[in-house]
Amino acid sequence: MSLPAASTDKPAGNPVTTNLREFLAFKLGAEEYGIDILRVQEIRSYEEPTRIANAPAFIKGVVNLRGVIVPIVDMRMKFNLDQANYDDFTVVIVLNIGHRVVGMVVDAVSDVITLKPDQLRPVPEFSSTIASDHILAIGAVENRMLILVDIEKLMTSEDMGLIDQAAR
Repeated sequence: MSLPAASTDKPAGNPVTTNLREFLAFKLGAEEYGIDILRVQEIRSYEEPTRIANAPAFIKGVVNLRGVIVPIVDMRMKFNLDQANYDDFTVVIVLNIGHRVVGMVVDAVSDVITLKPDQLRPVPEFSSTIASDHILAIGAVENRMLILVDIEKLMTSEDMGLIDQAAR
């Protein structure tokens, strides 16, 4: 069976001929970020994790998620933002990164956004608390700007390698 050839017309919802990517949008302070929706296992309400001695400050602790001990990373602390206020909108995004499960605390989840390649802008060169290779692009959606984070690179970076030690 052969696939239809891609045309220059707008695709009629055929996923074979599109380059669409879906991102889960979330808020940290006034900024909006996005991560690959395929890395998201679930979204849970925030519950106070069990603190682990000598863990870095951005690792809030661990929670027991159906028998799996999951380290919880506070992204506000990781990105050196103002102290978080945990409220009814605070959630934990549970991620599958490689063979590990990690939770990240964010202020709120906005929605799932589908972006086309022409909506992605290159990341400008500047000093940031997020390493530039951890940012995929800037997504432009109507009047919104979305900082698209390579969550797998971020969570498996050397300084985040402490997650394994904290979870043991």
